[in-house]
Amino acid sequence: MMSDDVLDRLRDGSVPLYLAPQAGVSESPFRRLCRRFGADVVVSEFVSSEGIRRNDPKTHRYLRFDDEERPIGVQIFGADPQAMAEAASLVEEVYHPDFLDINFGCPVKKVVKRNGGSGCLRDLDLVQDIIRAVRHAINIPTTVKIRSGFTEETRQPVEIALRCQEAGAMALCLHPRTRTQMYGGEADWDEIAAVVEALDIPVIGNGDIRSGADARRMREHTGCAGIMIARGSHGAPWIFEQARAALDGRPVPDDPTPAERFRIVRDHARLAVAFEHDETKAMLEFRKHLGWYTKGLPNGRILRQELFGVTQLEEAEELLDGYLEGRALAAA
Repeated sequence: MMSDDVLDRLRDGSVPLYLAPQAGVSESPFRRLCRRFGADVVVSEFVSSEGIRRNDPKTHRYLRFDDEERPIGVQIFGADPQAMAEAASLVEEVYHPDFLDINFGCPVKKVVKRNGGSGCLRDLDLVQDIIRAVRHAINIPTTVKIRSGFTEETRQPVEIALRCQEAGAMALCLHPRTRTQMYGGEADWDEIAAVVEALDIPVIGNGDIRSGADARRMREHTGCAGIMIARGSHGAPWIFEQARAALDGRPVPDDPTPAERFRIVRDHARLAVAFEHDETKAMLEFRKHLGWYTKGLPNGRILRQELFGVTQLEEAEELLDGYLEGRALAAA
């Protein structure tokens, strides 16, 4: 059964690579692309338990996935154990993901003010109640994603992780920053190592993986069972291929050339348009990806400004082709 396979891979030393759950980023088209580049496991955008229970159509759109994305986990958030259990049960029954992940890490204000995401870390009894309720409501594995604490004063990743394990989490991912840090400063990999040492369940490391070499360094530094990549994948789904090579001790592939990169952009954009069914809406949402894909290119700023005005795929393709033609002429 695929759900058991996810946990087996965390235990067998193969160090699976995860695409992190990211609102507005890890939607189905990007998940599929990352799988093609070697992401072993993908996770949905985080989804509100209340929205799931109330059968909100917009919320349920986030739960759609294709079989080619498997193994996939659906991540939910909320602060009411019973509501989280009901939502988890509904997700398992209707969508059949391979595992159910609980979000105790999101630092975004609108989530935290409702006590969701990392807001739950202010009450570890609540964290345990949520995990127990979800674990008892479903048959697929229950996993959790946490931060190191809510504030520096309450920074206690080992204590939080032990409480999650005791409540029944079957794997745990740590992003070693506090909620108040948001995404600033450096992720403290020593904390991942300490949690790995303290727990019996598999621990997935997350934070500051921006290259294949970073993935290998995290594994060597922490002994983590798996590695989750978030912002390092933005505009660079090939990071999974590079990370796998680095972990295996093989030469790390170079970043794609601009022409290769733009072929990937086209593939991603077409997947996005097909998934959305509304090309204009899809392309408006895709602009952020266009910004990330063109980062670091010579004269990329000018290209980005033009791309941020597109509403149709054809317009984007013409701009990308024009950029390549301009480079070819300049090199001639």
